[in-house]
Amino acid sequence: MIVRWQAVREAARGPVVTHALIAGCAVVFVLGPASGLNPAYGTGDELIGAGTAYFRRWGVVPDELFTRTPRAWLTPLTALFVHGSWLHLLGNMLFLFVFGAMAEERMGRPAFLVFYLCTGYLALAAYAAANAESAQTLVGASGAISAVLGAFLYLLPRARVTSLFPFLFFLPLRFPAWLVLLFWFALQGVAAQRAQSGPGVAYLAHLVGFSLGFLYAWARYRGTTRVGRPATATEGDSQP
Repeated sequence: MIVRWQAVREAARGPVVTHALIAGCAVVFVLGPASGLNPAYGTGDELIGAGTAYFRRWGVVPDELFTRTPRAWLTPLTALFVHGSWLHLLGNMLFLFVFGAMAEERMGRPAFLVFYLCTGYLALAAYAAANAESAQTLVGASGAISAVLGAFLYLLPRARVTSLFPFLFFLPLRFPAWLVLLFWFALQGVAAQRAQSGPGVAYLAHLVGFSLGFLYAWARYRGTTRVGRPATATEGDSQP
């Protein structure tokens, strides 16, 4: 009875790790220069200069990651909590809120946190390795959230996802999660092939993160019962 009651209490508190990650990213963004809300960074050119320095300090700079001080090896971790604009932040947090909650419930809180941080780190490091001569900064939780999507695909493939597609006039349609996520993965692959040199949108980090997430879930949970419970998500052209 005690064990069961503890499980009920944990379930009632909801996806604590997912909510904490969202809150952490939101706080870091609001306090940083990109939000435009912190007067300490000034305005105009001063704000732009402060933003550039801020991103280089906390984001991943590929040509520094493998050649500079050991501190640079922390940047794939710190970059997970730094975003470049309101749209960047809100798009990522929407995906994390919808898909992270159910993945956390399936994995458990400590395991989900370690999974998120490790796969996010590896996705950004892999991108940096593939663009080792680039001096442009990479920030955002995209790699980690892509890993969550990959794990979700394996763990809850039959969950129903409500999607909004611009080319269908944003008509809300419900599809199985496996169809939506595989379509998203295919789009990342096409975009990665068309992308020019330089970070821009780090499609390669998305692909690496998604693959790592799926492979981890397959290795860790194969042979166990997978759940196909309903889920609701909103997807458009925005990229995690």
